Parts: sequence; C-alpha cells; structure tokens
Amino acid sequence: MRFYYYWIALFVFVIDYVSKKVIESKLELYEIIPVIGDFFVITSIRNRGAAFGILQEQRFFFIAITLVVVCAIVWYIHRNRNGRPTLLIGLGLVLGGAVGNFLDRALYGEVVDFLQFTFGSYVFPIFNLADTGICVGVGLILLDSFLSMKNENQETSDTREHDGQQPIQ
Repeated sequence: MRFYYYWIALFVFVIDYVSKKVIESKLELYEIIPVIGDFFVITSIRNRGAAFGILQEQRFFFIAITLVVVCAIVWYIHRNRNGRPTLLIGLGLVLGGAVGNFLDRALYGEVVDFLQFTFGSYVFPIFNLADTGICVGVGLILLDSFLSMKNENQETSDTREHDGQQPIQ
C-alpha cells in the first residue's frame, strides 16, 4: 500500500518536470503569456533561491536540506506501513515536489518558475508545480495533525467520562 504514495510523488515529479521543459523550450526568459487577463499569467523566470526568491545563491544549502527532507520522508513512509492516508498523501506530494526542485538545483543551479497570479495590486511570487505539490502536501500534513489532535482530545475526554471523571475544560 505504501507504494501508492510513491506513485503520487512520481506523478508530481513528472508533471513538474514536463511543465518546466515546456516552459524552457517554448518561452524566452521573462516572456509573459496571459491566461486569465492580468489575474493569471505564465511568466518564464529562473529562481536561484527558495520560495518567493529568498536566500538567493544558496544552492548547496538547498541541496543538503532537500536530501535530508527526502530521506526523512522515505524513512517515515517505510516505517508507517498503515499510516493515516491524509498524512501519507501529503508526504507523497512534498516528496514529489522536493525531488522536482532538487533536480533543477542540482543540475542547473536554479529552478524554473512560471505560474504568476495577481490580486489587485499584489503580485504573488512566481512559482512552479513542484512548489504547488509541496504547499498542498504541507497543507494536508497540517490538516492531518489538527484532525489527529482533535481525535486524541475526544478520545481522552471520552475515556475520562467513561471512568467517571469530569472532562478537562
């Protein structure tokens, strides 16, 4: 069953890789293609930093961090054969996105970014599909954590009531 989560990671990696190759081959650097007016445009840029362009020129730092994260995710997935699906799907999404951006950084020293959204006068930092996988994955991991805490609190409350104790308020 755990191989399902690797298929999710592979899917994110492949769509990220293919989309970046299309952008590299079809668009000039800084070329813009409107998709939905000014709200959503495809903009070909290269990012030598992390999310939102922070920590520029820290290639080896990002490579090292990504290796640690990828190893930790693989270890966790193997260790938890019957883990909670929301958590494992989130980890699969993060794994695929991390490997996608890792490949760009390791081979080229930069990441291809191209998805740009504008909300009024605010231009959201340009990102790619690997970043999307990572963000959605982290969101699922956080959701799983909140749901787990809620369930644990409910079980503790139910146990106290069953034992004749007052629940903690």
